[in-house]
Amino acid sequence: MSSILTNKSAMVALQTLKTINTSLAKTQSEISTGMKVATAKDNASIWAISKVMEADVKGFKGIAESLSLGESTVAVARQAAETVTDLLTDIKSKIVAAQEQNVDREKIQTDITALRDQINSVVNAAQFNGLNLLKGTDDVNILSSLDRASDGSVSANSITVARQDMTTTAGVLGTGTDLSPNATLSDTSASNVGNSETITIATDADMSDNTISLTIGGATLNYAAGDLSGDQDAAAAAIAGDINALGIVGVTASVSTNVITLTSTRAFEDVALSATGATASAAAIAERAETLTFSAVAAVAEGDGYQVSIDGKDFTYVAGKGETFEDVAKGLKAAVDGGNLPDITTQVVQNDNGEWVLKIDNNGASAVTLARAGAAGGQASGGLFGLEAIDVRTDAGAQAALSNIETLINNSIDGAAAFGSAQGRIETQSNFISKLTDSLKAGIGTLVDANMEEASARLQALQVQQQLGIQALSIANQSPQSILSLFR
Repeated sequence: MSSILTNKSAMVALQTLKTINTSLAKTQSEISTGMKVATAKDNASIWAISKVMEADVKGFKGIAESLSLGESTVAVARQAAETVTDLLTDIKSKIVAAQEQNVDREKIQTDITALRDQINSVVNAAQFNGLNLLKGTDDVNILSSLDRASDGSVSANSITVARQDMTTTAGVLGTGTDLSPNATLSDTSASNVGNSETITIATDADMSDNTISLTIGGATLNYAAGDLSGDQDAAAAAIAGDINALGIVGVTASVSTNVITLTSTRAFEDVALSATGATASAAAIAERAETLTFSAVAAVAEGDGYQVSIDGKDFTYVAGKGETFEDVAKGLKAAVDGGNLPDITTQVVQNDNGEWVLKIDNNGASAVTLARAGAAGGQASGGLFGLEAIDVRTDAGAQAALSNIETLINNSIDGAAAFGSAQGRIETQSNFISKLTDSLKAGIGTLVDANMEEASARLQALQVQQQLGIQALSIANQSPQSILSLFR
């Protein structure tokens, strides 16, 4: 049936043309924007995913800037720490030169003072954007990543860079928990008198048939039968004379009847002792120095301070972050050495029990009092504490400086190495973030970017379809005209 009111062919052609025009408009939009998902109505789920990933990309750009700033800050600190190490090494060479007595120690001390001042200048200048990692003990956190969990929650992660304090500050003893039980003094007085042991010659009215062998500090005396004469008292007197004639450093012998008393004034060394054919009271004569022994099991926290008093003068060291009793003992040694107490020398060792020990020797004319204290909650001493007190103008000062400078060099080396490790980690993370950002961008592009080759081919096809649709609609619109022929 033909109708002039309803043209079904035109309606079909029109709907087909509308569909073609819609597809053509979408394809043209893809070509003009380069995106197949430009708005939420194009594909709501894909659009939502892409927007979340785009937000992450922008966040990682901020992280990259944070890492760049952090890397620059750590690089400045590392370079400064390396420079400090070089300057401390120069100071060591001056100290070594000062061990000779026929040098101008005043001029050497002037050079050391200049190098020390340069170290302080380097430490104070080692800042980037106002942040100095060579002063203080607080850690610095550098934003390094944004981690998105499967539930969509986001958390920030940071790289922690530990400050390496290279100041020379003395620190302040706190008023917190009493820590004195962690440090044990061998005596409350340091005597200038040496320690003694005895060798007893057995009672014998005729010593001519006796053989005796003595070893004292590595020196040996052998007496064969016939070498000694008289009774035990005469033999003891002769042996004591022979011991003194050996000239053993720090060791003297005296005699009372048949007992030889050996006295050692060696500060930091036991004197081995053995006897055959006679009786030694001990296997060694103990060193003269008194000891401050630190616990092998107690922990050391930042701000824990320990103090040793010598003849009423206090010497303090307060531990920084991550330090141990080794650092405390060496810090107290530096403090005592820097006090310029006449006739007082120190040494730090670790005993067989794993305990760190500060030895204090008095070579003065009279005994000095000793006391110790400890408290938590103090202000930490600087990592180069003791540098200010280095003075090589005396024999004792030059000798003390030689051991103390090694501690300072090790501290600066450890600091530079820590900064180097942190800088390497930041650089690695920065490279990873850069690659991760590129991967995220590529992933977003895969989701929303249009395939231009495909879009171009589709555009041409749709343009042809549009032309055909228009032609079909034109034909459909002309079909009712054939009805006019019925009325001619």
